[in-house]
Amino acid sequence: MSASKIVICALVVLGCAADAAAQGTISDVIAFLMTNQAVPTADFERDRAAAEGARDTIAQALQLNLTSMPLATSSSGFLYRLNPELGTVQRASQTFGAFFTERALTPGRGRASFGIAAATSEFDRLDGANLNDGTLVTIANRFRDEATPFNTESLTLNLRTSTMTLLASVGVTDRLEIGAAVPFVKLTLDGQRIHVYRGETFVQASGSGTASGIADVALRAKYTLVSGANGGIAAAGEFRLPTGDEENLLGAGSSSWRVMGVGSIDHGPLGLHGNAGIVRGGVSDEFTFAGALSLAVQPRVTISAELFGRHVEELRAIEFNSQPHPTYIGVDTLRLVSGTAGTTMMTALTGVKWNVGGTLVIGGHIAWPLTDRGLTSKITPTVAFEYAFPK
Repeated sequence: MSASKIVICALVVLGCAADAAAQGTISDVIAFLMTNQAVPTADFERDRAAAEGARDTIAQALQLNLTSMPLATSSSGFLYRLNPELGTVQRASQTFGAFFTERALTPGRGRASFGIAAATSEFDRLDGANLNDGTLVTIANRFRDEATPFNTESLTLNLRTSTMTLLASVGVTDRLEIGAAVPFVKLTLDGQRIHVYRGETFVQASGSGTASGIADVALRAKYTLVSGANGGIAAAGEFRLPTGDEENLLGAGSSSWRVMGVGSIDHGPLGLHGNAGIVRGGVSDEFTFAGALSLAVQPRVTISAELFGRHVEELRAIEFNSQPHPTYIGVDTLRLVSGTAGTTMMTALTGVKWNVGGTLVIGGHIAWPLTDRGLTSKITPTVAFEYAFPK
């Protein structure tokens, strides 16, 4: 269930108000800003195809960040296993684990945990192009003997998201764990289309919108295939339900599944974990991979560093296409278009988990992009807490 508020405003080039307000979706705002064109090109078909392609790329990039980004692991920070020599249950790891990278071991039969993670992002770049300063040109006319265009339109977008994810898991057996992640998202978008002709600047169009509600829910399972004194190997799966509002970019619009291999090495206060998997369905098919290093600097404090990546098959880059103007001699028209599909995105993360008392763990981390593909934000801060129920 979601709530949205959308305002779209068109301003004529001469500056007199021709205001129009409409109720719609976030998708409507992006479409309006991308297609409300004033630069004359005399080639409607190319203009429409380019605008629609760029619109779809922006919408898909935002959907990927909201609906298919890796969610925080729902596994408990407290892992237990039976010590056959002593006949008692003991902690299986000195660390509290990573934030996104799964560990091979499960919490143990009947052990359940619950958590909440809250994050905020402000997306300011699309494929490395700045979305805030008006330098993202969507269409332009340029004389071939001049370095800069004489007639341009550029786009500014302010995209902000706040996400709260509810996490839960329970050990069905000593090897099998099931869990769920339920994300709630608030998305805010403000944008303008700026027309510049021979140094004169006009607001061609503006739009804003807010949408909030549940995003796509994830159901999870993990099974430890091999366990030893210093780690193990596991298989994990995730199924995402299409519970989010697709038109407001809160959901993918279709279900998806992920299967993943997990490997862990725990040696005293040090933990190393690696994941690799495939995603099918949703916004795009993907190949995912992640690695984490966790260090227990003291019994109640764990610091971690993580690296995770995604190769997204359907995400397209944006690029410029140049064509001779059909009526103006010596003039080329440059259009922002949707480019080739397939891109790899990498993200780094560092954070700390603190066992404040009992089985309550509070954590915080920051993530930042290592590549400029898709929509990116400078940093994404997250705070989280997890409580493991006593058995």
